[in-house]
Amino acid sequence: MNPVSVNPVPTLLHLCTPDDWAAARAAGALAPPSLAEAGFVHLSTPEQVRLPADRLYHGRDDVLLLAIDPDALAAAGIEVRWEPGLPTDPPELRFPHAYGAVPVTAVIAVLPYRPRPDGGFDVPAAVPAAADTAARAAALEPSLLRRVATREVPVLGGVAVLTAAVPGSHQHNQLLITEAVSAADVAAEADRVLGGAGLAHRRVLLTGRARAAAAGLGERGWGIERLVTMAAPAGDTASGRVEQVDLETLRPAWVAMWRRDLPGVSDADLAALVDRYRLEEPEIDLRSAVREGGTVASSCLLKIDGRTALLDAVSTDPAHRGRGHGDVLVRDALAIAGRAGCDLVVLDAAADDRPRHWYARRGFAEVGERATARQDTAPPPIG
Repeated sequence: MNPVSVNPVPTLLHLCTPDDWAAARAAGALAPPSLAEAGFVHLSTPEQVRLPADRLYHGRDDVLLLAIDPDALAAAGIEVRWEPGLPTDPPELRFPHAYGAVPVTAVIAVLPYRPRPDGGFDVPAAVPAAADTAARAAALEPSLLRRVATREVPVLGGVAVLTAAVPGSHQHNQLLITEAVSAADVAAEADRVLGGAGLAHRRVLLTGRARAAAAGLGERGWGIERLVTMAAPAGDTASGRVEQVDLETLRPAWVAMWRRDLPGVSDADLAALVDRYRLEEPEIDLRSAVREGGTVASSCLLKIDGRTALLDAVSTDPAHRGRGHGDVLVRDALAIAGRAGCDLVVLDAAADDRPRHWYARRGFAEVGERATARQDTAPPPIG
């Protein structure tokens, strides 16, 4: 008899392609061909996953790891059995098989999984657990940037993302560093990759042990912004006064805002500021919300990736501030996330700015820190 899992690991993994993940999001559940053919969805532990990856995806650079919460499978009544993989596998090697379609809301993180230069895969470096709020929060934005990028370049301590469609978006063309690297090496890698791509900016996101390089980059004249990562549980009660709209509805208000906040910004850069979000729509469930029907008084984006949501681009028009629009918008954004099956909403706030404390008063707790470092050789960045 095949034993039934009692959650021997905090997170299980499923290998898939971006198209597979898009289909799962549309259907609300992961139901690959193996479910119809064998009656189960193939899963792996973090230590095992390189084996099926080598068999099925050797050399492919678009593979995703869906990090799945075993408790969510149990709550959905989905049995997980530990069974042999291939007949040639050693008898002691057993894989977790989910006997039922895996709800999208069981996916706590979507992780890009890249092969070595020889095409083989290694054990993934960091796989968050459902209860690890900080790890889930830290994973979402870098994952999305990597999935949207045209090209990904290995660098010391991390990767660089290059996104050809929006070269003016510093967010989508930067280094994502997670390991301890010297400031000199970070600067050299930024010159090599971003300068080599013909970009006039140098931008780096420093997470985890990499944050130690921020001080040295600041001494070299880079602009440093310390960010506090914050998280709140998704909500369940909406005001009914916030409507969900598409990006084009928000474009005029956003363009007006950026013209005001970024003097001298070009029309091309203004278009790129909106179009960069268009790139993300195939990768995630992107919701935009606005407070007040006829007038865009206050707006935000909610980027839903499985069971985790990222609150981004929260803004209120200066003419409408002080009227509680932001309160209503954020509360309803949490409710939208909750209705979508999320249990966690995360965001970044500047460590030395007022919004950090504003979000804290609205139920967001600080769960981590990171920093951005920026050096410009042209006009100011567009974000």
